Amino acid sequence: MAKRPIIADIAREAGVSVATVDRVLNARHPVRKETAQRVLAAAQAIGYHAASLIKQRLQPDLPQYRLGFILRKPTHHFYQGFAREVEAAVNAAKCFHGTSLIEFAPSHMPCDLVPLLKEFGARCHAIAMVAPDHPAITAAVQELKAKGIPVFSLLSDFAEGVREGYIGLDNRKVGRTTAWMLSKVARRPGKVAVFVGSHRFQGQELREVGFRSYFRENAPTFELLDPLVNLEARQITYEATLDLMQREPELTGFYVAGGGMEGAISALREEGESRGLVAIVNEITPESRAALADGMITMSVATPQRLLCQELMTLMAQAIKVGTSETLGQTFLPFEIYLPENI
Repeated sequence: MAKRPIIADIAREAGVSVATVDRVLNARHPVRKETAQRVLAAAQAIGYHAASLIKQRLQPDLPQYRLGFILRKPTHHFYQGFAREVEAAVNAAKCFHGTSLIEFAPSHMPCDLVPLLKEFGARCHAIAMVAPDHPAITAAVQELKAKGIPVFSLLSDFAEGVREGYIGLDNRKVGRTTAWMLSKVARRPGKVAVFVGSHRFQGQELREVGFRSYFRENAPTFELLDPLVNLEARQITYEATLDLMQREPELTGFYVAGGGMEGAISALREEGESRGLVAIVNEITPESRAALADGMITMSVATPQRLLCQELMTLMAQAIKVGTSETLGQTFLPFEIYLPENI
């Protein structure tokens, strides 16, 4: 286990004495601005746990904001990385001092999300959340908006016309891009499948729409099967992929439009290696990176987490400062494409 950084590590990284770091951290005596900035940069570089406190010492007049983030799947590599990027972006924000409150929802069901959303509404100046589009969630967002608490949708949009803004990928464009790749790489026209976690996740629904529209317009010799709902569960995806390969001898490829790709990769390793299927998934994780490296999957479309979190800080700070807006926008980020040759 890595050793937790201490003040001596900051001093060594910054090229100053331990006493100087102590003066900056505890505001005991004046320190030159250039030196203090060097101490802050060193603390951030080595991941010192109180780097945000040092930042506050250097900028005492900035506003203090508590920001809430409701994510999913606490054990999933993607959301673990997302949480780290959120915390780093809050700590690095230049126009405010921020405290990040991060919770992983126990499920995507409204009965779990709405109480958590209301709890955060009582504690936070602004909230960002990954959630399905559901009337109960829309009502809760509307209630918070009336109280002046802006709510942002992350990765998949919800509560359109009520939430403050959406930030993530242009999911319809993602779907069309994956269809383009599959149609170009496939050895022959044949049957194509798409997995979605739930049609309540607007992002996945839009990816399926884009996927189908591309084939309909540009590759009509392929036959698209009915969507397979996998609830973003590894085991369900694993079993559904095995069943799909066994009952569809003309299958030429598939796209996992949401979570659960680990199950599809396991099924491919067992039964699909000799089939030459084109398999496309979302996000870059240890599982998808390994599957790309050994040719199990063809492509992964990934969210630029760091850029998303940096943009989110700007949007949340602006919404807190000027109040909730009647012009509710969307911020589309460029998606990253990973292939076996660029991982």
